[in-house]
Amino acid sequence: SAMSHAWGYARDNGPDKWVEGFPIADGPRQSPIDIIPGEAVFDAALKPLTLKYDPATSIDILNNGHSFQVTYADDNDLSTLTGGPVSGTYRLKQFHFHWGASDDRGSEHTVAGTKYAAELHLVHWNTKYPSFGDAASQSDGLAVVGVFLQVGTENPSLQKVLDVFDAIKAKGKQTSFENFDPTILLPQSLDYWTYDGSLTTPPLLESVTWIVCKQSISASPDQLNKFRSLLFSEEGEAACHMVDNYRPPQPLKGRVVRASFK
Repeated sequence: SAMSHAWGYARDNGPDKWVEGFPIADGPRQSPIDIIPGEAVFDAALKPLTLKYDPATSIDILNNGHSFQVTYADDNDLSTLTGGPVSGTYRLKQFHFHWGASDDRGSEHTVAGTKYAAELHLVHWNTKYPSFGDAASQSDGLAVVGVFLQVGTENPSLQKVLDVFDAIKAKGKQTSFENFDPTILLPQSLDYWTYDGSLTTPPLLESVTWIVCKQSISASPDQLNKFRSLLFSEEGEAACHMVDNYRPPQPLKGRVVRASFK
């Protein structure tokens, strides 16, 4: 369908229309979800999350017309996720954010119905598969760490990313982005909720073990405004600001959310 090339976040091609091009949008393990802390089950068997990132593996930053992403070399095991709810080694592929038109909305996951201003996703793939592309269609193929951003003090770690936005303002723009360690974007505590879910953008593949951090990081109002300075549109097109690039929570359909903490 034409949809596969033209999905977005506008009224005519937004999340409620995605099922037309991607029937899995109504599947049994779609993301994001509303996490209800009182209904999450503490699981003592869940291991601590081990995230080891090497800044030498960061390559570039891209405006893909839906968000921006920082891409990592995935041909080595220098930047990995191990432990937590998964077995084996998962490699960092990229990270990106979702955000709103205003500070009271923007996150994809919600906690007891409450939205955060934005959400960071660190996307990893299971190295038991030959490539990211192969892993993306397997039920245990991907592990994504979600971190909430809430409005507060300026976050100097985030500023390093925002400082290159002028080079990637329009859709399709890309620039090198080397020597960035995403460890600096993580909250102090890595206590997490976990559940079986999906990509939150088409093709919505049900291959993601979600690891959502309980503790948020801060971003100042100015920093959140900088996200909104990016464009959904290409250079030369009518400027369309990149805002509200999130999918709303999807039905739980009987899934259990587990917590690594009491």
